[in-house]
Amino acid sequence: MGKMAAVVGSVATLATEPGEDAFRKLFRFYRQSRPGTADLGGVIDFSAAHTARGTGPNAHKVVRSQLSVSSVSEHDAHRAGLQPVSKWQAYGLEGYPGFIFIPNPFLPGYQWHWVKQCLKLYSQKPNVCNLDKHMTREETQDLWEQSKEFLRYKEVNKRRPRSLLEKLRWVTLGYHYNWDNKKYSADHYTPFPSDLAFLSEQVAAACGFQGFRAEAGILNYYRLDSTLGIHVDKSELDHSKPLLSFSFGQSAIFLLGGLKRDEAPTAMFMHSGDIMVMSGFSRLLNHAVPRVLPNPEGESLPHCLDTPLPAVLPRDSVIEPCSVEDWQVCASYLKTARVNMTVRQVLATDQDFPLEPMEKKKGDITTEGFCHLDDQNSPLKRARIDADS
Repeated sequence: MGKMAAVVGSVATLATEPGEDAFRKLFRFYRQSRPGTADLGGVIDFSAAHTARGTGPNAHKVVRSQLSVSSVSEHDAHRAGLQPVSKWQAYGLEGYPGFIFIPNPFLPGYQWHWVKQCLKLYSQKPNVCNLDKHMTREETQDLWEQSKEFLRYKEVNKRRPRSLLEKLRWVTLGYHYNWDNKKYSADHYTPFPSDLAFLSEQVAAACGFQGFRAEAGILNYYRLDSTLGIHVDKSELDHSKPLLSFSFGQSAIFLLGGLKRDEAPTAMFMHSGDIMVMSGFSRLLNHAVPRVLPNPEGESLPHCLDTPLPAVLPRDSVIEPCSVEDWQVCASYLKTARVNMTVRQVLATDQDFPLEPMEKKKGDITTEGFCHLDDQNSPLKRARIDADS
């Protein structure tokens, strides 16, 4: 109770801003929090190995979640780089039906593939990214090739300008989300990556959602000073299907609130390899990321990323080899960064996009009104932290 009292006391001493709701106040509290102090005492840590209920004063909210072990074969789990579902730990939270948290179910070394895909492959054209607003297609054609030497020697030259990969904030896949009108459309689509679709299908099936189709993805690239504003993911036309979230790199604090912002959110850590599933009642809840946490050991990787990807992979695996040179670039990037993949099914089976008047259509996806990721040093600092996406 001592830790919780300290946290409540710290929040209480934070002056409320005019018109500030309960969610925003806790968002601001954790954004300003000091790692290693009582500030983080109220954050649930699902990965705590010594207890099946996690740690933190809110651990009493943690309940076990049942998975559909028979829905995913051990072979298919291995093909996606996952442990057998029977070995996964899965948790929920009282008061949040449909929310499932799975602490790192990846096989040792297999996170390497997904990190490399986010940085090297998924960032390539024809996928859409935040840099498209200010640069030509030719300039953003291959961010990896333009950035890898900068990142490989980052430790040697710390005063160098940031590489393009370090300026990357988001990438969209499949049906590309339009940040202007907050909609998806049939005429702005590129093929969804087959490996990520397969991974998503296995995780969804294990959580009871057989037949899930990965149709859209938003990848967020966080620096240590980045945040994810308070929002609800409601643009998909079918809310009966889950939202899947995969985290890699440095840890972060995730806030899960209610249907309205006057409900105080629950805080939890997201570590590298962790998966979250928001479905049912929890599918349309407010949520945010107020803080990415620097590694307490300095600029280093989480220990779960120390193990290399095995040299020999299953013949039909969707996982591809990762060279030492490629991982050097990925590791250099992740020492001060976090990557998150969210995957959604946009349309119900046999559903089509509604027809819209031609004058309402916009040809380009831009970042006007963009609020998803915010850097503390950005010219748009905190300008749109509340806007729904």
